[in-house]
Amino acid sequence: MNILLGVTGGIAAYKSLELVRLFVKAGHHVQVVMTSGAKEFIQPLSFQALSGHPVRDSLFDANQEAGMGHIELARWPDVIVVAPASAETLAKLRMGRADDLLATLCLATDRPILLAPAMNRLMWQNAATQENIELLQRRGFEVMMPGSGEQACGEVGEGRLPEPVAIFDAATAVLASKQSDPTWQILPKFWQGKRLLVTAGPTYEDIDPVRFIGNKSSGKMGYAIAEVAADAGADVVLISGPVSLKASDKVQTVLVRSAQQMLEAVQQNYADCDVFISAAAVADYRVATPNLQKIKKTDDQDGMTLNLVKNPDIVKWVAEQVTKPYVVGFAAETERLEAYARDKLECKKLDMICANSVGDGKGFEQDDNALLLMTKTQHKNLTNAPKSRLAKSLLAFIAECLVEAKK
Repeated sequence: MNILLGVTGGIAAYKSLELVRLFVKAGHHVQVVMTSGAKEFIQPLSFQALSGHPVRDSLFDANQEAGMGHIELARWPDVIVVAPASAETLAKLRMGRADDLLATLCLATDRPILLAPAMNRLMWQNAATQENIELLQRRGFEVMMPGSGEQACGEVGEGRLPEPVAIFDAATAVLASKQSDPTWQILPKFWQGKRLLVTAGPTYEDIDPVRFIGNKSSGKMGYAIAEVAADAGADVVLISGPVSLKASDKVQTVLVRSAQQMLEAVQQNYADCDVFISAAAVADYRVATPNLQKIKKTDDQDGMTLNLVKNPDIVKWVAEQVTKPYVVGFAAETERLEAYARDKLECKKLDMICANSVGDGKGFEQDDNALLLMTKTQHKNLTNAPKSRLAKSLLAFIAECLVEAKK
């Protein structure tokens, strides 16, 4: 599982090193995020050495944003653990502040969050802190009660950080609770050992070395499907067009640019897979002959005509093969969603289609979406939800359909 460990300012920060060791020993992947206050007590290099990953500590770091942006990082973990959670951090979370990386991640995620507070006894007992804790619990945060005893300031009372083993056990319980979700229970039983091929993102079709034809697809849906399937034990190959996302090491990623390149990558990988999910928004047309040099604009030219030719229909090609996987297509429509999706399902001889409305702030470039899932005999509506949650429901529906087909 993926665990994001937030470390905030306090003398107890050194105990979080042991917590990282426990998580890694148990086989979890750990990404540490430190606040500026935490770095006053302990060096990031110590966490990097134990976790095997560079520590994230800045909301505005161009290098880090180019790799795994903070929004993508908020989607990465299965659970977020904040230990120690300072009084300041509790107040920020209660107010929904987003003025540092850790607070922003907690605000931008739909993952469970476990808080392990640590502070002076009077700070803990203060009515403001207790009110913050009560409200956070009502919002769904898991909060561990601090221990009692001698504190670094010399006073005695409640406010000590729970021992790392206790935090580890609490985080493990949160993960177990997540896995007990009925949807999640279906996934590992079916997908363990299965081979899944997913396409994601747009394709770019060059006009000249500067310009291209593209679309607004962000790739978020395809990447979410790939990550959830990998978590469930599937062997996943993700073929991605140009996006700003980065898949985890659990997913084998093949990067392409054009529809032709995506087709070639699919042709190299489809025969070994059990299920093919075509979530990419492949450009329907490309320029017949892209210019080798930049096309210059002239004063006497009021317009420009491009000679376009059809791109290969990748999902249709896979569905036409004699030996083929279970083929799932996507339909992004601005009108007559069900009718157009049904037509695509039948014309391309797909096993399933996932239809979603796009335009006017829906579908493309969004973190949330809604899907209509259809086969020849079944349909299911997935209401608007984070794409990671939709990915779980989609993979569970595919599993149910395939299990039913074998009966």
